[in-house]
Amino acid sequence: MPATRRQFLGLTTVAGLSLLAGCSAKARPAAGPPSAGGLRLTAAPMRLDLAGREIPTWGYGMVPGPEIRLKAGDVMRVRLENALPEDTTVHWHGLAPPNGMDGVPGVTQDPVTPGDGFTYEFETPIAGSFMYHAHVGMQLDRGLYGPLVVEPRTEELSYDREYTLMLDDWRDGVDAADHAGHGATPETEEPPAAEEVSFGGRAYPLLLVDGRPPEDPRVLEVRPGDRVRLRVMNVAADTGFRFAIAGHRLTVTHTDGMPVESVTVDALRLGMGERYDVLVDAAQSGGAWQVGVQAEGRRGWGRAVLRYTGSEATTAPVAAERPAELDGRLPSYDELLSREPLALPAGEPDRVYDLVLSGTQIGGQSYPDADPLPVAEGERVRLTMRNTSAKWHPMHLHGHHFQVLTPSGRGPVKDTVTVPARGGVVTFDFLATNPGDWLFHCHNHHHMEDGMVRLVRYVDA
Repeated sequence: MPATRRQFLGLTTVAGLSLLAGCSAKARPAAGPPSAGGLRLTAAPMRLDLAGREIPTWGYGMVPGPEIRLKAGDVMRVRLENALPEDTTVHWHGLAPPNGMDGVPGVTQDPVTPGDGFTYEFETPIAGSFMYHAHVGMQLDRGLYGPLVVEPRTEELSYDREYTLMLDDWRDGVDAADHAGHGATPETEEPPAAEEVSFGGRAYPLLLVDGRPPEDPRVLEVRPGDRVRLRVMNVAADTGFRFAIAGHRLTVTHTDGMPVESVTVDALRLGMGERYDVLVDAAQSGGAWQVGVQAEGRRGWGRAVLRYTGSEATTAPVAAERPAELDGRLPSYDELLSREPLALPAGEPDRVYDLVLSGTQIGGQSYPDADPLPVAEGERVRLTMRNTSAKWHPMHLHGHHFQVLTPSGRGPVKDTVTVPARGGVVTFDFLATNPGDWLFHCHNHHHMEDGMVRLVRYVDA
């Protein structure tokens, strides 16, 4: 019998989510995976159409790559074929596979050399919204990524339609001078002040939503009265995003694939690697509404369009129209209450790490020369991050899920957490139940390449 999410994570269920609807008439039937046993990804050079201009890049045949959709408990088998001129791998962001399947070259596997292949095979016991992406150098900064959705055996949420949106910053094959301001940046946007949120400092001439620029947005079709599920994922290399839909509010149901008590907000803030599932009620009578994606801390604009069925295409908002909701209420980790908290042992943690994030170092050390962080199987481990730098750092732990410590005692269960700049502090606990060497790193890929990485290493107790 496949392991359940609760068994796999060691979770304690907390009852109560007003949006759970059992077998209501609107409940979306759970469909089986297209192929749990014969998926193939070929990493290869390709051309990407950006609003009529084809540019060279690398990808898995399309950008984003093909969606992988499975059922909780399925065994995923994916064959990676490397048609690139350099080594590559695939990392399954947010999943906790056996160590040898994690896709980190030189740590969990040998890199897949040009012309060779590798088969990833492991059980996917927990449902959620995840991603896959290359984990060699800056390959993620091209098009080597895609969505990975693991559906529950029984869907509890009630909704009529579902869309997955991958948010990305883009510069591969693009002349920044030809796209200054992205060609669609709201005219009211001011240059970022020094004290504003900033995740990175590099110029990216385009922001893409599902591989499409603002001049050629993806259209999300809805009908009046629909309830729509959005899986929003930040796969960018250097950009945090703010996300909102004009004329609509967002009800958060999951963060990093893990369920939380419902919270209704105006907008989301997503660090690189973070994901949110939200429900949106299509309560307008019609029309087309801007789905706005704004870079945090610098100029940058992306979008999709939410269009009610029957509305004329000419009613679409202009590319630069900025939803007022972007300035509204955002969810905070403190108010996100896990519906399935980790079953952490009572008492104090077995091992504690207090790490300062400074520049691109963790605890004053840079990878690969940094000391590993030892843990022993079965331990409860606490990790505190204190950010003294001027940039926000989205910190990602491979191979595990952790619980953010908040005043409620029921902080969200996540795999990626954003630590605010200039004195921000975030603490999380995790259970050491997946032996091996695991990366813990900033998901700003430029920071990671500069050494903002530590290894969590299992040792004998």
